[in-house]
Amino acid sequence: MTVPAHREKAHVLTLDSIRGIAAVTVVIHHVILMPTFLAAFPNHAWIDCAFFRSGGFLVDLFFVLSGMVMSLSYLQTDFGRFSLRDFMVRRFARVYPLHIVMLLVLLLFRLVRIGLGLAVAGAVVTGPAAFEVNNGYSFFLNVFLLHSLGFIEYLNWNAPSWSISVEFYTYLVFGLLLLAAQRLNSLAWFYFAAATLAIGSWLVLTTVVATPQLDVQFDWGLLRCFTSFFLGVLTVRAVKGLPRDIGPALQGAVQLAVVAAAVAHVSLTEAYPWISYLAPVTFAVLLGSLLAFPDAALVPAMLTIKPLLWLGQRSYSIYMVHAFVVLLAEYFVKVLGARPIAALDSICPGLATTLNLTIVVAAVLALSNFTYRYVELPGGRVLRRALGRTPGFSSSQVAPSARPSN
Repeated sequence: MTVPAHREKAHVLTLDSIRGIAAVTVVIHHVILMPTFLAAFPNHAWIDCAFFRSGGFLVDLFFVLSGMVMSLSYLQTDFGRFSLRDFMVRRFARVYPLHIVMLLVLLLFRLVRIGLGLAVAGAVVTGPAAFEVNNGYSFFLNVFLLHSLGFIEYLNWNAPSWSISVEFYTYLVFGLLLLAAQRLNSLAWFYFAAATLAIGSWLVLTTVVATPQLDVQFDWGLLRCFTSFFLGVLTVRAVKGLPRDIGPALQGAVQLAVVAAAVAHVSLTEAYPWISYLAPVTFAVLLGSLLAFPDAALVPAMLTIKPLLWLGQRSYSIYMVHAFVVLLAEYFVKVLGARPIAALDSICPGLATTLNLTIVVAAVLALSNFTYRYVELPGGRVLRRALGRTPGFSSSQVAPSARPSN
C-alpha cells in the first residue's frame, strides 16, 4: 500500500497574520530610513519610532516562522513519506515565479532608464548609487538564487530577495537532513542535527563574523537563516511538550506579555545593537506561544480579523514588490522638488513625510494584491505542473516506512 508523499496542512491563521504584519513593518522600515527620503523631507513621519527604525530585524521572524511551517508540514505527520524532489519542487514553485518576475521588471526598468535617461519634466533624474551594481553577473546569480551566498559583496536588483536566496538553500539543507533522518528512521537524529546547525551558526555569527548587530545579508546571510529557521523547527518540537491545562485567560496574558517583549526587543536594538543576536529567540517564543495557545483570550481573536488575514496571504508579495515601489517613489520625490514638501509641512510638520509613507504603503498593498493573484498563485501552479507529476502531488506515491524512533 502507498500513501501520498505530502499533504498540505491547515494554516495557523495567527501565524499568517503575524507574517503580514512583519512584512508591512519591513516596508515602513525601509521607507523611513531611505536616504533619498531623509534628504528630501526635513521632518520625520508621525509614526517614525525605534520599532520601525529597527523593523528590518523582522526578517529573522520570517525565517523562524518558515522553519515552523516546514516542521508542521513535513515532520509532525508525514515523517516516513518525505520526497525530497516533491519538497523542492513545491518550495521552488512557491518562491520563484514572483522572484523572477520582479527581477525582469527591474531589468526592464534599468533598460528604460539607460535608454531614456529618465528625462522627466526636462530634468535627467539620476538613480541611487546602489542601483549601479545591477549588472550582468549579479543578474545571472539572481536567476539561480545564488546572489546572497557570498559570490558578490553587495545587495543588488531586488534587494529584499537576498533572504529568498538564503532561504531556498536552507530548504535544501532541511530536506537533505529530513531525508537522512528518514533513512535512519530517527527523528531524534534530525532534531540533533537541527540544533547543531542552529547553535553552530549562531556561534559563528557571534564569535567569528562578530558584526555589531545581526545585519549580515549577502555574505553570511545563509548562517543567519540557518540560525532562525532551525530554531523555528525546534520550537514546534518544544511546543509539543507544553502543558495544555492552562486557562484561556492565563494563556492570553502570556501571549500579551510575549508580544510586548518582542516589540520592546526590536525597539531596543536601536540603542543596544548587540541584542539583535537574541531576536530569533524572542521571535521563536512569540510564534511558539501563538502555536501552543490558539484558543487564548484576546490575541488570537485580534490576529484573525479579515484585514490581517488578507495581509498574511499577500505577505510574500508585499515583501518582494516593495523595493520597486520605493524606487519609483524616490524618482517621484526628486522630480517633485522641495516646494510642495515645504507647503505640506507648513500645514503640519511631518505631513509630507507621512503622506509619502502612506502613499508608498498603499501602492505596495495594491501591487502586492495584483502580484499575489496574477503571479504568485498561477505561477506556482504552472511550475508545479511543469516540474511535478500532478499540480498538488496528490498522486506522488512512495512506500511508507516504519514509525520513527525517538
